[in-house]
Amino acid sequence: MTKARDIASAIPAPSTVSSAELGFLDGVTSAIQTQVDAKIAKTLTTTTGDIIYASGANTPARLGIGSSAQVLTVAGGVPSWATPATTGFVGCRLSKTSSQSIATSTYTAIAFQAEIFDTDAFHDNTTNNTRITIPAGKGGYYLFIGKSNIADSATNIRVMRFFKNGATQLQNIAFTGRVEDTPQFTFSTIANLTAGDYVELSFLQNSGSSLDFGAGGATDSEFSCQFLGA
Repeated sequence: MTKARDIASAIPAPSTVSSAELGFLDGVTSAIQTQVDAKIAKTLTTTTGDIIYASGANTPARLGIGSSAQVLTVAGGVPSWATPATTGFVGCRLSKTSSQSIATSTYTAIAFQAEIFDTDAFHDNTTNNTRITIPAGKGGYYLFIGKSNIADSATNIRVMRFFKNGATQLQNIAFTGRVEDTPQFTFSTIANLTAGDYVELSFLQNSGSSLDFGAGGATDSEFSCQFLGA
């Protein structure tokens, strides 16, 4: 009888342990303290917007919230915040300083001796001045625009084209000769180019005699490009 009373006194009264508390133990398969120790401490994050990442195997670390407009990137194999690089205008706009005589029935690359602007040395006013050359680190998609002013002649046709690396036609425009106040034409194309590629604006006319390109003045004939993105 004494032993029965001792056992009964060792059992907690029903009111001591609630059903909710008993529920916390449901499914426990190992020491509770061991499981708690394996959890990430909530004190690891101190500021709204903090991020937890693995700085090593089974090693949580805190990345503090970045500044407004920063982007999440990777540096040294771990995430970090960085200010995105600003992307300004990249390209050039060229013009002629004098007209250029174009022989009949021969494609001729147009020389441009002046730069209205040139952000990244796409062009040289003297050396290979027919070319727009893609600089190192600037490969990608480009918009090219050609603008011509051609001496009057109603005989046969005219063709302007963008020519890549002296071998590949990118785009052309053809039109019949006409007599009006120095007719002007504009055309464009988009091309995907790599560093070192160059593009020229070429012109063909078959009037039977030479015609002037840029007859209406220096800025009436232009060649330009604009970087659109990689």
